[in-house]
Amino acid sequence: MRLLLADDHPLLLDGLRSVLSDLPDTDLLPPVNNGHQLLDYLHLHPVDMVLLDLNMPKTDGLTALKQIRRDFPAVKVIVFTSYNQPQRIREVQALGGMGYLLKSTDAPTLKTAVQQVWLGKPWFPTLQPTVEPPSRTSANAADLPNDAFMQKYQLTKREIEIIQQISSGVTTRQIADALAVSEFTINAHRRNIARKLGIDTPVGLVNFAREQGLI
Repeated sequence: MRLLLADDHPLLLDGLRSVLSDLPDTDLLPPVNNGHQLLDYLHLHPVDMVLLDLNMPKTDGLTALKQIRRDFPAVKVIVFTSYNQPQRIREVQALGGMGYLLKSTDAPTLKTAVQQVWLGKPWFPTLQPTVEPPSRTSANAADLPNDAFMQKYQLTKREIEIIQQISSGVTTRQIADALAVSEFTINAHRRNIARKLGIDTPVGLVNFAREQGLI
């Protein structure tokens, strides 16, 4: 198996290579650091499997996954990310990914997942159904363009989603990873939210989200 690692963090890549170096019948190819390098490499070299970070420069992981499925359908792809978001897991499944691993995964599990996917067996976390509490205001209602909430605060659907994530204690990096965008983009959204609401602290944002029934 020719295995390609795609991530923009050198220390993480070193750790992955150390863990996966003793997999039997596996050739660890030179790693790539962004989506452009990944796609260029696939056009030039034979690859059997890609361990793919979602939040990479130039071409993000989801965009790269779409192009891999279109241009290299025989290549098996395992997404390797730091954020466990059911919506993102379903999206990876729908796009044809074969696996989804968190960066908190231990070494034995990582090895097992790679071997199972190589055998053609998908590897995804078990998704639990989400049940909204009856007393909670649905965030989807606030997302509608003609909703009074959005008209009052001039918030976009994405900004509301980010408010919810921040209020749940998720870091900027994790939000960026989950949404497959850069941290710069998330910080720009946070500045826009602060300007619109006049709230510039996480605590203030949590209080706002609670008051408005967003969490």
